[in-house]
Amino acid sequence: MNLELNENVPCPYCGETVGIVVDCTLGSQNFVEDCQVCCRPIEYTILIDEEGELIDLRASREDE
Repeated sequence: MNLELNENVPCPYCGETVGIVVDCTLGSQNFVEDCQVCCRPIEYTILIDEEGELIDLRASREDE
């Protein structure tokens, strides 16, 4: 089980790669964080299974 993962995802607005740290001990999560490049709000949806493994990571526009 990884406690933290460094993941890279494309910004849904500008397409630049954005790095985030996923804390797998928190379980599945939804949160909003601004893009480090274009400063627009990215909504992250993270699914973690019962063993603490990352199942899915999605970055979407806040207005979708």
